[in-house]
Amino acid sequence: MAIHAEKDTTSAGANVAHPLAPLTSAEIMEAAGILRSQRQLGARVRFETIVLKEPEKAQVRNFSPGNPIPREAFLVILDCEAEATFEATVSLDEGKVTSWKHVPGVQPRIMFEEFVECEATVQASPEFQAALEKRGITDPDLIMVDSWSAGYYGFADEEGRRLAIARCFLRTGPNDNGYARPVEGLSVVVDLNKMEVLRIDDYGVVPLPPNPGNYAAEFVKEFRQDLKPLEITQPEGPSFTVDGYAVKWQKWHLRVGFTPREGLVLHDIGYEDQGRVRPVMYRAALSDMVVPYGEPGKDHYRKNAFDAGEYGIGSLTNSLTLGCDCLGEIYYFDAHLNTGGGEAFTIPNAVCMHEEDYGILWKHTDWRTGHVEVRRSRRLVVSSVATVGNYEYGFFWYFYQDGTIQMEIKLTGIINTAGIEDGEIPKYGTLVAPGLNAHIHQHFFNFRLDMDVDGEGNTVYEVNTVAEPPGPDNPHANAFYAEATPLKSELSAQRVVDPMKGRYWVVSNPSVKNALGRPVGYKLMPGENVLPFADPTASIMRRAGFMAKHLWVTPYTPGETSATGPYPNQHPGGAGLPEYTKNDRSVDNTDLVLWYTLGYHHVPRPEDWPISPVSYCGFSLKPVGFFDTNPVLDVPPSAHHNGACHA
Repeated sequence: MAIHAEKDTTSAGANVAHPLAPLTSAEIMEAAGILRSQRQLGARVRFETIVLKEPEKAQVRNFSPGNPIPREAFLVILDCEAEATFEATVSLDEGKVTSWKHVPGVQPRIMFEEFVECEATVQASPEFQAALEKRGITDPDLIMVDSWSAGYYGFADEEGRRLAIARCFLRTGPNDNGYARPVEGLSVVVDLNKMEVLRIDDYGVVPLPPNPGNYAAEFVKEFRQDLKPLEITQPEGPSFTVDGYAVKWQKWHLRVGFTPREGLVLHDIGYEDQGRVRPVMYRAALSDMVVPYGEPGKDHYRKNAFDAGEYGIGSLTNSLTLGCDCLGEIYYFDAHLNTGGGEAFTIPNAVCMHEEDYGILWKHTDWRTGHVEVRRSRRLVVSSVATVGNYEYGFFWYFYQDGTIQMEIKLTGIINTAGIEDGEIPKYGTLVAPGLNAHIHQHFFNFRLDMDVDGEGNTVYEVNTVAEPPGPDNPHANAFYAEATPLKSELSAQRVVDPMKGRYWVVSNPSVKNALGRPVGYKLMPGENVLPFADPTASIMRRAGFMAKHLWVTPYTPGETSATGPYPNQHPGGAGLPEYTKNDRSVDNTDLVLWYTLGYHHVPRPEDWPISPVSYCGFSLKPVGFFDTNPVLDVPPSAHHNGACHA
């Protein structure tokens, strides 16, 4: 069963119940219209971003239902004619532009319309058609064009231009897996402002791979016959309640948001304890991500995709389907976004929310008495899935009854492919099918976690487990203990994971003590992780400097919202976290932000072709002394066919 969020309003500002409620479709259209009229925008402009300008924290914290809600929109405009970028703020209450500024030397993210126009431009190019004919391809309409940001390499003919690198694949029909037949050695550099081919880089003809690599249901000759139905039912409905974008579930309180760059955003996360909601995080979202590839040859060294900052992963979010993407009693939130022309569009079912059984919550059997106590765990799932070219990324926030928060990323889709000469064994990739090479690569995600552990005055501690040297204090050489070290400034708080030391980080509030007299806290528990293999001198390391550290900590500062800075597209580097932290500000007992970098290392396998089974990675936030005792003693026993789950 599916339940929908409240439908979008028909007039700007109508029925907006909270200062953090995302812009409605009407508000998006109104903001674009006000800006277009009052700034007399020309015909060749693109609206890269139209989002809610989030109010200051104090305004949100002091808000009570019934208070007036000022509504402002933040916009980013690309003037293709002037080849210039502008930022604007529009007051929807006053119906006027309140700020307008030129941002020199930057490129906004590539917009969906540009992907479509770029493909048509490449297909229509006579030079490109001639290059295809060299390869025996006579119909350019069969070519699938994937546009990648050009990155930054200091090439003179690329300076100051808005560019994309078009990589090409051959399809034989509308449902054909184009990635099975890369047109290897041919890439097209396109000026997106002028929408014309700047040059064609032809590295030589490589034979097309022979196998189709199709995976859609229509191509599967026989399906498994031994799967029986599996039904998930909640006869009395789900345990959560929803009011607009506000969610309550099992003592958790949170708000759902969405932006075209970040995708799913969570606000105001707190846990109800002893009659009050105790804050944990003010805001949590993907900050940016990058996928660096390890192949140095031809144009493959330029494959470094910033899927949030360059492409807007939120705007590429899927409409989720009951029974396929989500199973059970589902509540959906739609996402209202803008086109490059300033029109509003809606992604139905962009965010899925449901409950899941998660096995045993806790259990003990007293073998002396035979008495058994067991409780089943349940978690709330808030998720979205985006398709960025060949890859799918699922972002799943899990909330557990014991106060744990987990972020799990599910990676699937189609691996990026390249052609290879018959008989060649790839050094920087894996042969996944005849003539088909899948390059080694990594996925780096950075999550911005605006912590608020029982208030704004927080300090981060790094905890390592230390072995006590043998001696008078350790006569049997068995002792070890957890050692906590405060990270008091931005530079000292740039850290990497170390599983050999059991390393984790605790966000502590020194002003709030639990019943044992200790500061309350939450710990960030790393999961699978890795560091980049690119050399520090590589362009991608300058542009995505956040990859070098797994943990960064900054004092909360408005405007510091992305690990790569506001405009990573074709940026030469140094922006974002390296720039934010260069002054080594204090992060001791203050309103602070954790930035966690998660790296997934992918050496492709033949089993990843033609479509990859889901891989998983993530991290957790777990209470450490946040509660006085186990917070889930009050979870009731479950019923089963012989009675309750205890004896």
